[in-house]
Amino acid sequence: LFHSLACVQINNNNIYINNNNLKITTMNQFGMRPGIILLREGTDSSQGKPQLISNINACQAVADTIRTTLGPCGLDKLVVKGTTTISNDGATILKLLEIAHPAAKSLVDISQAQDAIVGDGTTSVVLLAAEILKMCKPLIEDANLHPQILIKYLRQASKFALDYLPTVSITPKTAEEERNVLLKCASTALNSKLIATHLDLFGPMVVDAVLNLSNAAKENAESNT
Repeated sequence: LFHSLACVQINNNNIYINNNNLKITTMNQFGMRPGIILLREGTDSSQGKPQLISNINACQAVADTIRTTLGPCGLDKLVVKGTTTISNDGATILKLLEIAHPAAKSLVDISQAQDAIVGDGTTSVVLLAAEILKMCKPLIEDANLHPQILIKYLRQASKFALDYLPTVSITPKTAEEERNVLLKCASTALNSKLIATHLDLFGPMVVDAVLNLSNAAKENAESNT
């Protein structure tokens, strides 16, 4: 019975039993169904501020797991799950950990989204999110600020950061300067990869590929106009 959903009709009461909990639903005279949920032993049923702090702690624990993989001197992690995986890629490591905490799973989601959209920075985005939560923790725990207030000002901070980026951006004036900037960017991105010892080979190769695609796109746009 506990391995499949079962429904037993007892007068006007429905009893549903599954692997996680026992739910008893009754029908009152107004047609409403107030639910009574009996959770299994060991289930965390906290709410409010304690639950927020618990969520932040879970996210910090996940971030601490991959913190040492960041940067050119980052360490590889060995994960044994049927097969052995050695990697310093944040999205790969988090996917293999099978994190069960609902809040901590959000960090896995943003790392996978970063990997799918950008292709790099999976560890950085997780650490950045964890640091933001770390700074918000005392505001919730000690200052009693509501999460909605924090979300409001975090969005304002994001807007300020986006507005500030153009002031520190670099616009190459010549083709040679553009190539040098791209080469530095490619070298920085490849520093944490397995091919970091061959930057002089793969760096120019990546830059040439990007420039060829860019020139081809410009030629197609000009021919269409």
